[in-house]
Amino acid sequence: MLKTIRDAWKIDDLRKKMLFTLFVILLYRLGDAIPVPYVDLEKLSTYFEQVNSTVLGLINTMSGGSFSRATIFALSIQPYINASIIIQLLTLAIPALERMQKDEGEEGQKKLASITRYATVAIGLLQGYAYYALLKNQNVLTPGTGAWQAIVIILTFTSGSALIMWLGEQITEFGIGNGISIILFASIVSRLPSDLYRLVSSVSGGAISRPLALLMIIGALAMVVLIVFVTDAERRIPIQYSKRVVGRKVYGGQSTHLPMKVNMSGVLPIIFAQSIAMLPATICAFIPKWNESWAMKHIFDSTTWPYAIIYFLLIIFFSYFYSTIQFNPIEVANNLKKNGGFIPGFRPGRPTSEYIQKSLNKITLFGAIYLGIVAIAPIIVSMFSSEARSYGLALSGTSVIIVVGVALETVRALEAQMVMRNYKGFLE
Repeated sequence: MLKTIRDAWKIDDLRKKMLFTLFVILLYRLGDAIPVPYVDLEKLSTYFEQVNSTVLGLINTMSGGSFSRATIFALSIQPYINASIIIQLLTLAIPALERMQKDEGEEGQKKLASITRYATVAIGLLQGYAYYALLKNQNVLTPGTGAWQAIVIILTFTSGSALIMWLGEQITEFGIGNGISIILFASIVSRLPSDLYRLVSSVSGGAISRPLALLMIIGALAMVVLIVFVTDAERRIPIQYSKRVVGRKVYGGQSTHLPMKVNMSGVLPIIFAQSIAMLPATICAFIPKWNESWAMKHIFDSTTWPYAIIYFLLIIFFSYFYSTIQFNPIEVANNLKKNGGFIPGFRPGRPTSEYIQKSLNKITLFGAIYLGIVAIAPIIVSMFSSEARSYGLALSGTSVIIVVGVALETVRALEAQMVMRNYKGFLE
């Protein structure tokens, strides 16, 4: 990866794109340090120490800690991600959106992108109001002027999420690409220096033993290796194209393969499963009486075995759900049949689609188990160590998958651009 970045830096055009990307990230980090007005930051910090195991802790992790500081970028890219997922699901349910996506080409993609932007602003308004209501209910707002205070806070949160969306689009267009992913990457990585400093301080102060700290570092490195291995893994189904004689020329007869990613759904199953699994704890956080109930302490607490089992099963469910949305075996089989392709040993049409579906089910199961192991491994560690639990390791699985995935994706994008610029053709 370092070699790819070093080689890309030597190319003038790519160097400009990399510098532009770094400049946008710098602007994002500067805005991430500006809090909204009318908020008592000390009271807010104390409150988030109590609800770190709820869905609010997940949102805070995805925002790089800005959510717990109520900055202008507190909502981060969550409104955009939610809007993108909603529009993607609606394209399956609404024929007009499906035609726009498949039949209208680039123009249709621009229309869907415009719809996603408007949906982002609408969701930003809803989440901004919800966050304002949370701040008001927890008495962390300074005395203000009522309605004016609400308008300023809600519009600041919404404007921040819209600005992040625009910054991501600028990176995609003028930078190295994958703008939204890079901003999410920057948000998560920004917490790494402070976490490492806390870990070193805890070891030197005796709060955490050195063997435990070493075990935590080794576990994190092993997780990175596993994620890299599975991210690049794929199942290749052989495809053969039949020969066609047109006049005196013979077309086709080529052999290729149909690649199927092991982890086709990425990190989304973990995010969905974590949001639902933490929903009871989030509700109980607003109702202190429920927070002391037996169910909360023994089932829905993020450091219990029932919670880990529920979390694991939800990840498997959402992995199958999302792979079904992303990959349609019937459509793939029909496209192969139209182009004269077939899988050796299977007739075109229904037998081909059934074979692809069986292969998809097996791969999805392996990918779901992998995601489940990565997600619940920190939870299991936190069950046996209160010191590890204080570092929020229950959320680290999600963060590591996102960071490693975005890093690999960015490196591939740089390599593709370098190949395009260095390609000299067949005549030289």
